[in-house]
Amino acid sequence: MKKAIVVGASSGIGYQLAVLLAQNGYKVGITGRRDQLLLNLQATNPQQFIVSVFDVTDIASVPQQLKQLTDELGGLDLLVLSSGTGKINPELDSKVEQDINALNVAGFTAVADWTFNFFQKQAFGQFAAITSIAGIRGSRQAPAYFASKAYQINYLEGLRQKAKNTKLPIHVTDIRPGFVDTAMAAGENLFWVASVEKAVLQIYNAIENKRSVVYVTKRWRIVGFLFRLLPGWTHRRL
Repeated sequence: MKKAIVVGASSGIGYQLAVLLAQNGYKVGITGRRDQLLLNLQATNPQQFIVSVFDVTDIASVPQQLKQLTDELGGLDLLVLSSGTGKINPELDSKVEQDINALNVAGFTAVADWTFNFFQKQAFGQFAAITSIAGIRGSRQAPAYFASKAYQINYLEGLRQKAKNTKLPIHVTDIRPGFVDTAMAAGENLFWVASVEKAVLQIYNAIENKRSVVYVTKRWRIVGFLFRLLPGWTHRRL
């Protein structure tokens, strides 16, 4: 039986992905800050889920928590980082920006570093993280969120390069959703909004195929391509 950890499994994409992994034979460690939601998920399949309640912004505790959960699982083949936050913040409220950075940058880095080092030591494994198409360009409406996703995308690229350099079967998957019907999808005039079930099925397939980068849903690859081509002077006027 393969072993996986889903960080941020209490709701949304992380929750549904944990369910799908369990349905496909994985034993899954589920983490998050909301203990009752995790316990409710565990109750649906007690043999497949192990709960660990912790906050990845508590950087010092991350290595210990992940190691303990891995030991309880009896190993680790896959870690999915689905924990993240974002908020529209045109007023540049400093607390909002720093809260986003604490989770999406500092917390992300703590989990990513432990995971990569663990897989390098055991000589195999897969790390997958939910970034966003938002990481391709900046945004006046949500500067920290878009910037934090750019950080994640580039960090994963660095880890992918490190994995190649080790010559070990370590795979790093960057999952870039567009709009998915979760609590994170706030705002008006949203388009191409995917159901969580549809998005997670594509994410699962990308993980199983050990893809490097995947857009969810697939049509968002077009938007990503156009974002990269957009001249700076045009982007500044959006």
